Amino acid sequence: MKVKIVNKSAFDVPAYATAQSAGLDLRANISEPVILKPLERKLIPTGLFIELPDGYEAQIRPRSGLAIKSGISLVNTPGTIDSDYRGEIGVIVINLSNDEFTLNPGERIAQMVISKFERVEWECVSQLSSSNRGDGGFGSTGTK
Repeated sequence: MKVKIVNKSAFDVPAYATAQSAGLDLRANISEPVILKPLERKLIPTGLFIELPDGYEAQIRPRSGLAIKSGISLVNTPGTIDSDYRGEIGVIVINLSNDEFTLNPGERIAQMVISKFERVEWECVSQLSSSNRGDGGFGSTGTK
């Protein structure tokens, strides 16, 4: 699938790390390092603008390496980019560790997954069909 992209960053367009990767790495389009204190969050620009086809979205997700090694994640994950959005892709990064974290220019901060989606049409009814689970909520299926 071809997707139109405007790259106003100082870095290459997003790329897959391997042939089977689902996510494209997004880089911090910053000119100098940004320091994140513990529990601090900041909007990091990417310099990227995309035009997705109708019926598709882009999901912005954390990078597992940053999460496990440094406690860096994203606040709204996955973040959704709708097909009619034409603004710059920004990534809301948060430091969940006890230590300051330095984010450097061009550092891979998130991954973007392009996904097809379905739109629903609600059918209002007076009751739902029964199931084995019923209305059992959080923890109702056990832990083992």
